[in-house]
Amino acid sequence: MSFLNDIFASLTQHADIAVLQEIREGRSLSVTGRDLLDLIARAREFLSAHGLRKGDRCALYANNGVRWVAMDLAIMADGLIVVPLYARQAPAELAAMMKDCSPALICCGDSTLLDALLKEWPEAPPQVLFDEVFAKTTAPNGDTALSETDPVTIIYTSGTSGEAKGVVLNAGNIGHMLQCINGRLDLLMHGSQRQDRVFHYLPFVFAGSWMLLLTSLLRGSLLSLNTELSKIAQDMRAVAPDYFLNVPALLERMRRAVDEQLWQAGGFVQAIYSRAKAAWVRQQDGKSQMLDRVWLSLANTAIFPTIRKKMIGRELRALICGSAPLAIDTQLFFMMLGIPVLQSYGLTETTAICTLDDPSHYEAGRVGPPVPGIEMKLAESEEIIVRGPNIFPGYWNRPQETAKALRDGWFHTGDQGEVDASGNWRIVGRIKNLIILGSGHNIAPEPIEEKILQQLPGAAQVVLVGNGKGYLSAIITGDVTSEKAQAAIDAVNPQFPHYKQVRAFHLRKEAFTIENGLLTANGKLKRDLIGRELRDQIEEMYRVKVAV
Repeated sequence: MSFLNDIFASLTQHADIAVLQEIREGRSLSVTGRDLLDLIARAREFLSAHGLRKGDRCALYANNGVRWVAMDLAIMADGLIVVPLYARQAPAELAAMMKDCSPALICCGDSTLLDALLKEWPEAPPQVLFDEVFAKTTAPNGDTALSETDPVTIIYTSGTSGEAKGVVLNAGNIGHMLQCINGRLDLLMHGSQRQDRVFHYLPFVFAGSWMLLLTSLLRGSLLSLNTELSKIAQDMRAVAPDYFLNVPALLERMRRAVDEQLWQAGGFVQAIYSRAKAAWVRQQDGKSQMLDRVWLSLANTAIFPTIRKKMIGRELRALICGSAPLAIDTQLFFMMLGIPVLQSYGLTETTAICTLDDPSHYEAGRVGPPVPGIEMKLAESEEIIVRGPNIFPGYWNRPQETAKALRDGWFHTGDQGEVDASGNWRIVGRIKNLIILGSGHNIAPEPIEEKILQQLPGAAQVVLVGNGKGYLSAIITGDVTSEKAQAAIDAVNPQFPHYKQVRAFHLRKEAFTIENGLLTANGKLKRDLIGRELRDQIEEMYRVKVAV
């Protein structure tokens, strides 16, 4: 049986139980397993009527929602290849992706999205809106036979160098990873017999987000979908989830918000909180002082439970975090509050996941051991390479890129890492992000950027530059003054050897965003493009050295 058969069997088993909940404009729309199967059948009837053949590509261009899920499953069940597209991405980038994969049909959530696409690409292939797709009458589901090697999706990677590549994933990749994630969630839920409650806000177009969706359907969980990012906190508390998937940016915003609110409140509560935080840090460093237990005991009794309740409710078993490195200070902050943060590591090419923390044993700053069936080791330049049934078969229509990434049965991730004796991994940075100074020193910028950013609450990003130069410089975006930037760099520099110290900086009010083309669809810096766009400002930092 394929993973789709397993999901459909689970939906049948949960025919009268809500499995999806869409939260929109303060109201919740729930659908049962039977309701979702009906929507899938309607979509399959529509697709069959249009004469699409097995292997045809079908673009899925919409925001998260119940109908997105039904359309996604219907496309795969009919033997077609789904190409999910990010609704916030620039239409020009989306058009380039679709020209690359040549979809036979574009399925669009609403006319606003479609109009923007057609303005950029008037010659686009046939399009259809969801309203038309789901207007069809229900028809019996046909066969959903998929072999392990059948491609089911093409997910376009972030393209940090400016050009996205289509990652092909097959039924075998998906099936194996669903088993692995399901096993880890069983450990997290401790054999609970009730339905998992899962909150979800990340776009399904991202591989990790999509895998959690499929896993939730397989488990018969109730997956609650936030549709308004401005209401994440409100919706999260209303759902009272057991767990949910996060990106580091949200967790870091949550941490800063708590610090700021308590600082503004002042008084006795703020005093206990500040002392308890300092005590917690000393405890983690093995440098506890005499009164530290007292302050932590007071905070655990009077303050931390209130923060947990206001932030995410009482029922949360864990936060799950992936997609980018999480600052260890942020992970330790949530651990201090009694909220486990489980990290995962993976790429689209590895079906989203290579490692995932074991809920019974995890370590701050590390991303856990490989999931079952996956092998990982270090190659030249401390690069992480991976092999196993989760590894993609190749990039769409890019044999040279595929051959470069897949060598001797191993996928070369491009990430630098380290592993301890127990097999627990830590991610250091991206190899192609390495800055090579004129002195020959190789520097991973991410750890330094992270530490400077921690010192600058008003900053959006810190980006190091310096390839071929005599020293490192930083581009700092957001609401930051020169004095604050200088103070932050002064605080961080002594933690590093001389060649890793930042000697100049440039301030830029406008942050790097998806809309201005300097962030990828999942929020990663397009370092090459940033370097080209700010070339003059970067050169200026090396003409006039700022004393640091």
